[in-house]
Amino acid sequence: MRFLAILSALIGASAMAFGAQFQNDAVGQGQGNTNRTKGGLSIKQLIGLIRTPRWLLGTAMIGLALLFQLTALGLAPLIVVQPLGAVALVITSLLNAKVSKTKLNRATIIAISLCLVGVGGFVTMASSIASETKMTDAKLWQVLIVLVGILVIFGVLLATRGKHLKAIYFVLGAGVLYGFVATLTKVVIQRVLEQHFEWLTVTCLAAMIIAVALGGWFVQNAYASGPPDLVIAGLTVVDPMVAVLIAIIILGEANDANPLIVIGFLFCASLAVLGVLLLSEFHPQIQIAKQRAALWSKRRRF
Repeated sequence: MRFLAILSALIGASAMAFGAQFQNDAVGQGQGNTNRTKGGLSIKQLIGLIRTPRWLLGTAMIGLALLFQLTALGLAPLIVVQPLGAVALVITSLLNAKVSKTKLNRATIIAISLCLVGVGGFVTMASSIASETKMTDAKLWQVLIVLVGILVIFGVLLATRGKHLKAIYFVLGAGVLYGFVATLTKVVIQRVLEQHFEWLTVTCLAAMIIAVALGGWFVQNAYASGPPDLVIAGLTVVDPMVAVLIAIIILGEANDANPLIVIGFLFCASLAVLGVLLLSEFHPQIQIAKQRAALWSKRRRF
């Protein structure tokens, strides 16, 4: 079952990579401005995406990726399945480099390698000690309360600073939300299989839908000011890290971890996060966009 879960997660990651590329291309075409390094899309631009065939194709691919991810979550512990999405980073980076005709620089390659090594090490250790646990109502309430607090914080941040945020902030926000989505998805699957579908499960579904919608909006805004491999890097690092933290702290899926494993978790997580930060700063498309934006600002002054 665990082998099938890993295979399913890898197929889902591949579909996610292509979906991200298609959506990023559609956002760039609809935006009509490739020089932006911060700020999101307007409501009009977001609505226009729905009528774009390439964006719809990307959405369909992401939907397919989610189906495979749901299958994987139903077959193996959360901390084994979720980090495997990092495979999408490699595919997206190569695909985007070919589509945009951009050569990946050394800093970008190092950043991607750090992400992969960090997440790979995380998966290796997690698979050795992970165990399935039952989500009690008390644990579920803890997850829901934390999620509501995060939704409030993000809502205030968007209302006050949304037009001035860089892509990395939208990516981090989406990653955090999708980490909760993965956890709630796992819970709902468990409860449905146990024929335990009641009002608390419905509450989980509602919270999951809200988190998916807001996270999706964050992702589209991230595409407006950053390359797709940055978006995927953030999601494949932040998303599993958040999901794993929930799994460890609340669900208890890593109760068998010894101090050495915990130190390994922290080290691998630090490598992966460092990779995302380097990618957000040194990716060639971001560097080019910064240079063009600076040149455009200088011309406007004169």
